[in-house]
Amino acid sequence: MEIILLDKVVNLGNLGEIVKVKDGYARNFLIPAGRARRATETAKAEFEARRKELEAAAAAKLAEASALGDKLAGSTIKLTQKAGVDGRLFGSVTNFDIAEELGKTGYKVPKASVRMPNGPIKTVGDTTVAVALHTDVVVDITVSVYGETA
Repeated sequence: MEIILLDKVVNLGNLGEIVKVKDGYARNFLIPAGRARRATETAKAEFEARRKELEAAAAAKLAEASALGDKLAGSTIKLTQKAGVDGRLFGSVTNFDIAEELGKTGYKVPKASVRMPNGPIKTVGDTTVAVALHTDVVVDITVSVYGETA
């Protein structure tokens, strides 16, 4: 299926590009999320009429994400979890826990934006985690996990 991208999509394309994707990806994810439209002749004409408006909205999102990224970059989050004497946690620290703690400190970040390439944190100590605020803005934060003996 050919679609017009209404937003920048990682590994797919930028705003305004016409790309070919699998039907299910377009119908189930891109179109319902408002990130794309079917590439019909009327949709192409409507997109060209709204191009300036969409580019301005995308630039505003990027500026907002960059400002938040500048504040968030290099910050440290402190979490306390129950742990054994050897430093292993009973359970783990997930992206939900990190997003919730960021929310408590005043940064509204969805849990899907917290990227943990090595999986959940299962030991006490400092770990660097990436937070993707925008497709072009990815900042690293430090998560300090302290053990609480049971």
